[in-house]
Amino acid sequence: MDRIALFSGNAHLQLAKDICKYLKISLSDATVSRFSEGEIRVKINENVRGKDVFVIQPTCPPPNDTLMELLIMIDALKRASASRITAVIPYFGYARQDRKDQPRVPITAKLVANLLTVSGASRILTMDLHAGQIQGFFDIPVDNLFAVGVFIDYISKNKPKDLVVVSPDVGGIKMARAYAKRLSADLAIIDKRRDSPEKTEVMHILGEVRGKNAVIVDDLISTGSSLVEAAEALKKAKAKTIQAAVSHGVLSGPVIGRLDSCEALEKLIITDSIPLSKEKQHPKIKVLSVANLFGEAIKRIHNEESVSSLFD
Repeated sequence: MDRIALFSGNAHLQLAKDICKYLKISLSDATVSRFSEGEIRVKINENVRGKDVFVIQPTCPPPNDTLMELLIMIDALKRASASRITAVIPYFGYARQDRKDQPRVPITAKLVANLLTVSGASRILTMDLHAGQIQGFFDIPVDNLFAVGVFIDYISKNKPKDLVVVSPDVGGIKMARAYAKRLSADLAIIDKRRDSPEKTEVMHILGEVRGKNAVIVDDLISTGSSLVEAAEALKKAKAKTIQAAVSHGVLSGPVIGRLDSCEALEKLIITDSIPLSKEKQHPKIKVLSVANLFGEAIKRIHNEESVSSLFD
């Protein structure tokens, strides 16, 4: 491991330290600050010539700052003659616009992929991309890990009887099916439809949830509106208990107020792919660490070993 170096921007220093602890190495030294006018200043404070370098930086809020930090750090490392640079992006921001679903809109996921490649990244390591096809936007290798194993370990310790895994929309069926298979649980889907632009959504639940303990699974929670609507729909359908397992806790806007007012949802389980600030901490929120998952993936990439078993 003497030829490996791990760096971190300002987005999630604690996760980087936890990954280093798993790998039993020290976090490499870099200065990531600001000039007086706000431009990002980066200086690599140690020799990285010929080293296998990993930059740990989720592009979480504020996404513009965290993304620019990542790009500038990669450029600095490339110019410092690093042998290989892997961008470790636990949360890949700008991923929700992955196609043209309306006229005259951008495909920001492709734009960010281009920026990362041009900046000098040799490889991408991320987790639970909003859409799997984003991997195809890159011309460099992409390893997309899944948090399902971390959630399964936690849920299995206190697994209730009559468990049903719920997908909050049709697009999340594949993820929900993976959870249901691993937990030997039933599967249900919430089909959201809008009668007209003036009327609220009508929610239909496909599958049996009456008297069962429901777990809603999704890749991210932002304002929490969809999650709260799904929880309330499950409560009306006589689900016994309702909790949610969501990979990325963006937790923006009025989400904390919605968690307060939503009596149907008992617990929200998220990972530490995004740091949880003090003002967003809530009794309903439980945070699970993905440091060991990323640490194992980094070790295998460095040793040129297979990482495919981590995708299961």
